[in-house]
Amino acid sequence: MACPTCGCWAGQIHGTYLRYPRGPPTAGRLVVVSLRVRRIVREEESCQRKTFTEQVSGLTCAFGRRTERLRSTLVPVCLALAGRVGARMADTFRGRLLPDSGVTPHS
Repeated sequence: MACPTCGCWAGQIHGTYLRYPRGPPTAGRLVVVSLRVRRIVREEESCQRKTFTEQVSGLTCAFGRRTERLRSTLVPVCLALAGRVGARMADTFRGRLLPDSGVTPHS
């Protein structure tokens, strides 16, 4: 797996952990993905990053609590209906946003 900072190959696995990104509702039911990801250790001295976590392209992003699909559904709602109205509408999608939080590109 390539380091996201320097692009060099890093192959030693430090450990694994579970992530639970929330997805868009399906048939009115809440969807939560159970995803086991690997934490990779960098031994290259020239790279500032010592560890990083693998990302699943199109599904997760770094520090994200939602899947890319749910994020892309919520962004137009938050942009069009900011504040409390947007938070109430996002709750329809089970996005559960705070009125002043909105959706950032990495949320």
